[in-house]
Amino acid sequence: MKLYPVSAVVQLEFDKIKDLLVAHCQGHYAQEKAKELRIHTHKKFVDTDLRQTHEFKQLLTNGIYFPNDYILNLAKELKLLSIDGAVLQGDDLIQIRKLAESIEKIFRWFNEERKVAYSGLFELVQHTHYEKAIIELIDEVVDDQGNVKDAASEDLKEIRLNLYRKRTELRRMFDRIISKLNKQGYLAEIEESFMNGRRVVAIFAEYKRAVKGVLHGESDSRKTTFIEPEETMHLNNEISDLENQERKEVYRILRQLTAKLSAYAPLLNVYHAVLGEYDFARAKAKFAADINGEYPVVHDKAFVHLVNAYHPLLYLYNRKTDKKTIPVSISLDESRRILVISGPNAGGKTVTMKTIGLLQMMLQSGLLVPVHPSSEFGIFKQLMIHIGDTQSLEFELSTYSSHLIHMKHFMENANGKTLFFIDELGSGSDPNLGGAFAEVILLELLRKHSFGIVTTHYLNLKIMAGKTSGIVNGAMAFDEKKLQPQYQLIIGKPGSSYTFSIAERIGLEKD
Repeated sequence: MKLYPVSAVVQLEFDKIKDLLVAHCQGHYAQEKAKELRIHTHKKFVDTDLRQTHEFKQLLTNGIYFPNDYILNLAKELKLLSIDGAVLQGDDLIQIRKLAESIEKIFRWFNEERKVAYSGLFELVQHTHYEKAIIELIDEVVDDQGNVKDAASEDLKEIRLNLYRKRTELRRMFDRIISKLNKQGYLAEIEESFMNGRRVVAIFAEYKRAVKGVLHGESDSRKTTFIEPEETMHLNNEISDLENQERKEVYRILRQLTAKLSAYAPLLNVYHAVLGEYDFARAKAKFAADINGEYPVVHDKAFVHLVNAYHPLLYLYNRKTDKKTIPVSISLDESRRILVISGPNAGGKTVTMKTIGLLQMMLQSGLLVPVHPSSEFGIFKQLMIHIGDTQSLEFELSTYSSHLIHMKHFMENANGKTLFFIDELGSGSDPNLGGAFAEVILLELLRKHSFGIVTTHYLNLKIMAGKTSGIVNGAMAFDEKKLQPQYQLIIGKPGSSYTFSIAERIGLEKD
C-alpha cells in the first residue's frame, strides 16, 4: 500500500501496533517480520495472512497444542552450513536436530482432518517435506549433549579407549605418590591440581627441592609450589598426545558431518523460515486475543463497512483504566464515498478517522481487527492522511500553504482505490475563501471516485454534503444538557460546534 505522507505510519500509530506485535514474537525471524510488517494490496495475500492468524487464534482459544515449542535463531549456523569447509560444533548440531525434529512433529500434527480444518496453517508446510536423514546423520555422530560419540569412528573409539587406560594408570600412580609425599609432610592442603593441562602435586615451597620433577608454577602467596612428579611425566606426555589425537579426530568427524548436512542446507533454511512463520502467526493470534480481534469479510473492491469498530490502542488503554470504549460504525460505498464529520472539538472526530485508517492498515497487513464479525472490508491501493498542523519552519511554509500542498498531492494522485483522511479541511485561512477551496477539493476527490473522511467546522461543507450525491454528513453526538461529548458517530446529519454552549460551560459571561 502506498502511504502519504511517509509519516502516516506514525500519525495513525501503526508503528505502535508493530511494537506490540514484536513483543509477542519469540524468534528473530518473526520479530523482523513484525518490524517490517507489509501492508498488502492483493486480496490473495490478505486472505492467507488473515486465515492463518484466525486459525492460530482458534488453537489458542480452544487450548489445542501446536508443536512449535522450539523457536530457534539459526541464521548464523545455517549460513555456515552452506560454506565449503565450515565445521559445525556439537551444540550447533543439536540445534539443527531440534529444527528437523520440530518440522517432523508439525508434519505428524497435520492429520487429514487438521489439514482441512487448519488449511491456512497447513499451507506453510504444504510445499516442503520432512527429511529423516538429517536426524539420522546427526544421531550417528553426537549424543543429546552435543558430544561426539565414541562410535562415531573406529579411530576415535580406539583413541578414547587408550585415553581411559592411560588416565586410569596415571590416577593410580598419583595416588601412590600423594600417599608417600603426605607421609613425608611435603603436601600442601590442596594436595594436587592441573596446570597447563598437566597433573601436578602441590608442595610446600620449602620442600620443592626434595621432590624430583618439573616446576609448573607457584601460588600467589608463594607458599605453595606446583610440581609434575618425574615418575608421571611419560604418562602425562602420552595422555597429552592422545588428547591431541582425539581433538583432531573429533574435528575431522564434525567437518565430515557438516559436509554431509550441507546437502540439506536449502531444505533446512526452508524449515527455519517455516518455524519463523508459525512463530509470527502465533504472535498475531496472541495480539488478536489482546484486542478482541475478529476475522471480518474481505472483498476485492474499495469500500468500508465497519460495525462496532474500536481503536485498538484506545481499547487497550481504557481497559487498563476500567473505562468504556465507544465503538464506531461506518459505511463508505458507491452511493456515499465521502463522509463529512462535524461536531465540537474533543468530541472524537479525529479518533474516528484514525480508527478507520488504522484498522484498514492492520487488516491489509493480515491482522485481525477489533470489529463485529459482520463487518466487511475492501482493499485499497493507497492511503492518504492529513491530520494536525503541518506548518514547516524549514521551508517557511504557513499552516495553510502546507495544507494546500498536501491537498494538491491528494487531488493529483487520488483514484478509485484511494482511502483518504483530512482533519479540519480548509482551515488556516479566511473562512469564506478556505471554505470555498474546501468545496472544490471535496468535489475533485469525489470526481476521482476516492473514498474518505474529512472533519470540519465549516457550515458550507455541511450544506454541500447534504446536497451532493456521494457525500454524506456525520456528527459526533453531544449531550446538550451536560455539555459533554458522547464520542458516538451519527451518520446522516451535520453536527454543531456548540460554540456558545461550551463557552458558557467554562464560565464566560453571556454578553
